[in-house]
Amino acid sequence: MNLENYFISQFKNAHIGDDGALIDDTVYSKDAFFEGIHFKREWMSYYQIAAKAMSVNISDAIAMNAKPKYALLSVAMPPYMTMAQMRELVSGFQETAAKYGIEIIGGDTIKNTKLDITVTVVSKTIKPLMRKGLRRGHMVAYSGELGRSAKDLKRLLNLGNIHKNSKFVNIKLRDKFVSKCSRYLSCGMDISDGLFSDLGKLSSVNRMGFKFCRHVPKRVGCSGEEYEMLFAFDKRNTKSVLRVAKLCRTPITIVAQSVRKSYKNRCKAHHF
Repeated sequence: MNLENYFISQFKNAHIGDDGALIDDTVYSKDAFFEGIHFKREWMSYYQIAAKAMSVNISDAIAMNAKPKYALLSVAMPPYMTMAQMRELVSGFQETAAKYGIEIIGGDTIKNTKLDITVTVVSKTIKPLMRKGLRRGHMVAYSGELGRSAKDLKRLLNLGNIHKNSKFVNIKLRDKFVSKCSRYLSCGMDISDGLFSDLGKLSSVNRMGFKFCRHVPKRVGCSGEEYEMLFAFDKRNTKSVLRVAKLCRTPITIVAQSVRKSYKNRCKAHHF
């Protein structure tokens, strides 16, 4: 167990363990987006920083088949930020929130040595999609293409440039696919720590392993911050899932089948 998992395990609470906490029909989710940890200011504009900070939080709601409604922001800003930069930050928050029908209802601002952002999103759901629900023989798949986020991060760390539409900067969320396909899905989560690491989370909560039906290179399976969907479904629903994916123009890759055996994550911890 890594230190992150150990810390979380100390909180004995039935609501902890999914992308957000489900209480009645409401999902509460919160994520941090800190300078020097998740981004460097020279990599992104202030608009892009705010948009990504909001998007990674919205991803948690979508992963649970919830409709985000409200957001609370906590922004720690360095004193050298100009009013123009603050306006750019605000535009990134507001335009991303508006895209998903979210109202920003408050939060907190403080002075800091760097730019640190946390966002809380409150969402509503009728049919929540949880991490628990995987059964033996279910097919496991992911949306989109994996691997580009880690590749672009490596390029940035080597002082290179990335395209303005890079997934590392502009996250593509799969809200329509999850909403329309939820009836066929047995479990799901977003891929934030990498395919192999997040399969480990599904394995742990469902006590299942995986038999891979295609080779996944380590550079792809360990690529974090993809924010694609990882999900499972009964094999009998394969045609229906593929039909919805095509309708929503969401490429999906069936990567494994759940089996009763242990699973070992091949990646280093993304946190601590």
